[in-house]
Amino acid sequence: MGQRIRRAGATAAVMVGAVSLLTAAPAAATTSFATGTITYMCSFPTIGQQPLDVKMAFTGPDSVPAGGSVTPAGITGSLVFNPTLNAVTFNASNRDGLRGTMTAPVTGTNVTPASAVVTSLRIPEQIAPYVPGPRTIQFTQDASTVVPGFGAGTPGQAVLSLGTKLRIEADLHQKDGTRSPWTFNCTVKNTNPAQNRAFGPAITIT
Repeated sequence: MGQRIRRAGATAAVMVGAVSLLTAAPAAATTSFATGTITYMCSFPTIGQQPLDVKMAFTGPDSVPAGGSVTPAGITGSLVFNPTLNAVTFNASNRDGLRGTMTAPVTGTNVTPASAVVTSLRIPEQIAPYVPGPRTIQFTQDASTVVPGFGAGTPGQAVLSLGTKLRIEADLHQKDGTRSPWTFNCTVKNTNPAQNRAFGPAITIT
């Protein structure tokens, strides 16, 4: 009799465990969020305001419960100097690369705060001989990067977007090995219609 009771209890425990597994909420999946190409007008040495194409991406949860939080992670991106800027800013000025940091505001809908700033994105030293055409410089999140978190709003969707202004603190590398500091202050280029600065896809809020 005692053995039958123990076996029945064990069977019930297994059944309860199985039901719990079936009814447990699935964990949010990690998703990549990315902008398209966004053109900013930036202050260049000697030649003044010029266009710079920027892309940025990060990873995060594809869904968040209302009142939860979203913190972008693994931020990466690129700065593309068009062929003319590559020729003038680098080759004609005896430069072959740069390093530095970048500050980038991020705005959001259905999140709090509505705007926050990512600081100290790392632009690792990238030196390469001049090749006619565009020059692409990469940036990334590292241990010194400060990334804000966003609180999820009401059920529906939340969208994060790259801000309208960027600041790039650069050390331009001269071909003779010396360096010249320069700050690129950038504002998103006005277009009609306005450029889409959103990271896609949207984040689902449950």
